[in-house]
Amino acid sequence: MNTLSRSDLRKELRSLRNDLSFEQQQQASEHLALNLLRHPDLYRAKHIGIYLANDGEIDPHLFIDLGRHKNIHFYLPVLHPVYPGKLVFSPYRDGTELTPNRFGIPEPPFPEARCRPAWSLDAVLFPLVGFDEQGGRLGMGGGFYDRTFAFSRVRPAMAPKLIGLAHEFQKVEALPIEPWDVPLHGVVTDKQCYQFRR
Repeated sequence: MNTLSRSDLRKELRSLRNDLSFEQQQQASEHLALNLLRHPDLYRAKHIGIYLANDGEIDPHLFIDLGRHKNIHFYLPVLHPVYPGKLVFSPYRDGTELTPNRFGIPEPPFPEARCRPAWSLDAVLFPLVGFDEQGGRLGMGGGFYDRTFAFSRVRPAMAPKLIGLAHEFQKVEALPIEPWDVPLHGVVTDKQCYQFRR
């Protein structure tokens, strides 16, 4: 078990990924894209929730570029204007206008008619701060993904494939599982793919 508190571990891992050079991030992005293109849970996925990297997060932009050639539609998370603490997913295409939200993270506008609820996606790829091989995960601490996908605990058949993305060095020996943590189907890094039993 990791002896650091969750907040200290979060700080340490964020510092490590922010220390990566541009070249290291580019190489990680290339390896990540290849692993995602081969991933069995994504082979037939046509509607995928994804993110734009910041704060040293592993960057899925190359996978987005390659996926568009395979007719995959991508969606970015948007802070829900009606249900605080939850996310909805808005289409992300070339030329989509982005505006920083209250956390400074760029997001598309909220055209309600075009947004997709969480359950209607085939898969959601989201950034992790840390993870372990048992499926434990450490996020930024806001709980947005846990609240958005809480329904997957009681209706797992409705849930998209939930896959965390991280640099391989963000794997730790063990993380405590909190009662509100929504289980992942897996984690993909620049080195390999991990699949978990939910």
